[in-house]
Amino acid sequence: MGSSSFFLWLLLVFSAISSNVLTVYAFKGTYGVNYGRIADNLPSQGSVVTLLKAAKIKNTRIYDADHEVLKAFKGSGIEIIIGLGNEYLKEMSVGEDRAMDWIKENVQPFLPGTKIVGIAVGNEILGGGDHELWEVLLPSVKNVYGALGRLGLTKVVEVSSPHSEAVFTNSFPPSACVFKDDVLVYMKPLLQFFSKIGSPFYINAYPFLAYKSDPEHIDINYALFKSNPGILDSKTNLHYDNMFEAQVDAAYAALEKAGFPKMEVIVSETGWASRGDADEAGASLENARTYNRNLRKRLAKKKGTPYRPKFVARAYIFALFNENLKPGPTSERNFGLFKADGSIAYDIGFTGLKDSSGASSLIPFEVIGGSSCTLLLTTCITLQLLISAF
Repeated sequence: MGSSSFFLWLLLVFSAISSNVLTVYAFKGTYGVNYGRIADNLPSQGSVVTLLKAAKIKNTRIYDADHEVLKAFKGSGIEIIIGLGNEYLKEMSVGEDRAMDWIKENVQPFLPGTKIVGIAVGNEILGGGDHELWEVLLPSVKNVYGALGRLGLTKVVEVSSPHSEAVFTNSFPPSACVFKDDVLVYMKPLLQFFSKIGSPFYINAYPFLAYKSDPEHIDINYALFKSNPGILDSKTNLHYDNMFEAQVDAAYAALEKAGFPKMEVIVSETGWASRGDADEAGASLENARTYNRNLRKRLAKKKGTPYRPKFVARAYIFALFNENLKPGPTSERNFGLFKADGSIAYDIGFTGLKDSSGASSLIPFEVIGGSSCTLLLTTCITLQLLISAF
């Protein structure tokens, strides 16, 4: 390569780097966990960091921008997507300056020590009951992204917005999935903007909810990744042996029909309840263990889906803890991989910070918090390993 060609190449590279079209990829792994906190009995934020590191979970999502959480994650290396709550959207939609103030207060001061890699603007807005929020979602997203651009953070922080299955008219078979007509009016311009800035499509996909709604016609083994005949999508001639992949491919089919065949789908929430009310079919400890264990194995393969084999499947599990203050049916309070005391809710290969039997435990979470707690808990783990070695 001649010197003039080399410098031209460098110029093109730096031009691409400086372009606002290029954004960060917020989810570099395949397995993440949602850290919900609607509870009054959870361990300290520092203990949560220790728990995540012990479980080797490098990606997490929270539903707000709690400063104590963001401080605790500093230096942990764990990548975190924060939430800009639905209650802020009307305010954010008015102008970029308000979004700028929010980012200066809740994002910028914590970078780069805390690895904030994304902002989820709203949660399950389109398809929901508040149509006023449908109107303000896109302006809010644009203002947040514009403010990040003014602060030089679009290469650091991704902007997204998670959706529920309520945005679809139908999702079976996967190839038949389309967005609802009233949703598409708002969804298409949102997708156009996300396509422009390089953001993926986030969907909350729950085989548990699908099975609970129709247990007579859905094979529980199909929902749990267990051996089953599966289904054949006659239009694509693709076979599905689990509902998770079918739900992801349904989203891909809807995106393609809306004109976005190259947009990646990431599952922002999925999980299975370990307890439920009498009318909540499938909610059990064994089913939760089976679903989450098999899902973890599936994601570890780093493979695509039948319809999009080149897009590696990625998902955030719901949730890290059982949340005892969540409203709604019993299942809502029992999605946790871990109990509030740090022990595992059921065994899928993780080790909790406290023996689940209660026979032997590490330092109680309530004794001390923050970095000191993290250090002491780590020390205790090391000591226990040394003792067991002898």
